[in-house]
Amino acid sequence: MRQLKEAILLKYGEVALKGLNRRSFEGILIKNLKHRLRRVGRFSVEALQSTATVTSIEEEEAPMPFGMPSPIDMAYDACSRVFGFTTIARAALCEKNYQDILDTALRYTAGRLQACGTFRVEAKRADKRFPMTTPELCAALGADLLKAFPHLSVDLHHPEVVVTVEIRDRHAYIHDGGERAAGGFPVTASGRGLLLLSGGIDSPVAGYRMARRGLQIDTVHFTTPPYTSPKAAQKALEVAWLLTNWVGDIDFYVAPITRYLEWLKDNCQPDLLTVLARRFMLRVSERLAHHTGSGALITGESLGQVASQTLAGITATQDAVVRLPVLRPLIGLDKEEIIAQARAIGTFEKSIEPYEDFCSIFAPKHPKTRPGLAQVQAQESALSMDALVDHVMGEVEVTLLRYGHQNKPAETRLLL
Repeated sequence: MRQLKEAILLKYGEVALKGLNRRSFEGILIKNLKHRLRRVGRFSVEALQSTATVTSIEEEEAPMPFGMPSPIDMAYDACSRVFGFTTIARAALCEKNYQDILDTALRYTAGRLQACGTFRVEAKRADKRFPMTTPELCAALGADLLKAFPHLSVDLHHPEVVVTVEIRDRHAYIHDGGERAAGGFPVTASGRGLLLLSGGIDSPVAGYRMARRGLQIDTVHFTTPPYTSPKAAQKALEVAWLLTNWVGDIDFYVAPITRYLEWLKDNCQPDLLTVLARRFMLRVSERLAHHTGSGALITGESLGQVASQTLAGITATQDAVVRLPVLRPLIGLDKEEIIAQARAIGTFEKSIEPYEDFCSIFAPKHPKTRPGLAQVQAQESALSMDALVDHVMGEVEVTLLRYGHQNKPAETRLLL
């Protein structure tokens, strides 16, 4: 008996609605998909009728050792994380005649049909030359599946399994209806954004959510050597590596700000230290964003979650940024919602590992929840901010994180 050949079908999301601009967005989407697949194996990608079809270009897929994922398994996992597709299905290919469709459906769906009690058949006849109409195909296939699996009954409204047949240009495809894909908009279609990545729970989720809206994400992590150990930056680096599974390649920047925080601790009003530190981080981030071509800054702030994230605190912090928008995709989410998404994208367990950041060392016991803007600005008046930012920029290091290369040494160098 011949081995069934499998494919992955990915249905477009918002890209399909883009009218005259659709072709350019589709080009970005397919480019992103091919980039992810290159790390997995040799696959071809065909884009037609708002669907991307992924098939292996190997002559025959060799059996994998027990417990090891096959190339099609790994391809499915990679495809499921590409933003811009709404549904994904693993399907069997066959010739476009009813007997081949029936034989393939019997073999490919047997395991699921044997284990369930109800099913229905759906058909999508993109190739109108196929001799059977959609209702005729559904009725015939449903009847033959009932003969093969007499324990089944048809449920048109809430079936346990949906056997789907898609008649396309060159082949017919059999699958079980698929599942939700990553959704959103293709990465890079909306530009580039710089994420302030702390290593905690919130900021990776913020980066994920903005990448899902089409931003290419880079990250900046702030350190305070020797007060914090290199383990804090290493943890943030590992969180960024996890994010590459969703957002693709990331340039990971590390900016040491010890000199400025020491000055704050010795000279500023203690209850304003957190807001002043955040203002400085935004200044450095804005300079870095201009240097690297990012059009926005991204933070993990959620309104009211901590003292610096009150409305007054956010206003005082925002004032430090002159030209770039600061995107806060978590602003209306509560902690449980953020944690749930962190779990879903795989960053939660790494984010909750203990580490020492500058907040635990420099933060005041009683930070001001309603800092006045004039008061905050007065604290900074004795400083030459441009000179301080210049100093930090001269010490920024960048590590290039490339999707699929987690097990390879990453290149790190000074930015300037």
